Amino acid sequence: MSVLLEFSMSPLDKGESVGAFVARSLEIVDKSGVEYRLNPMGTVLEGEWEAVFSVVRDCYLRMSQDCARISVSIKVDARKGHENRIGGKIESIERRLGKTLKKS
Repeated sequence: MSVLLEFSMSPLDKGESVGAFVARSLEIVDKSGVEYRLNPMGTVLEGEWEAVFSVVRDCYLRMSQDCARISVSIKVDARKGHENRIGGKIESIERRLGKTLKKS
C-alpha cells in the first residue's frame, strides 16, 4: 500500500533555533532512498508503510541521542493502487483550477 506521510520533528529542550537538529533528520531522509519533499513546516515521504515509518523512527532515534524532549507530528494518507502521489495530488488540483500553484 502506498503511503504519503508528513512529519515534523524537533527537540523542545534545545532553545529557539533547532535548525541543526532538523538538518540531521533531513540527512537521514535523503540517504533513505524514500521519495520525499521538504516544505516549510515538515517533510512528506512517499513509499510503503514500513519504509516511511522506518525513516521516521531513524530520525527519532538520532534526535533522542542528545535531546531529552522531542515533539513529533505525523499525518498519514494510505491508499491502495496509487503511486507518485507527492506530485500527483498537486497536479490534480492544478488541473481543476486551470493554473499552476506556488510550490515549496
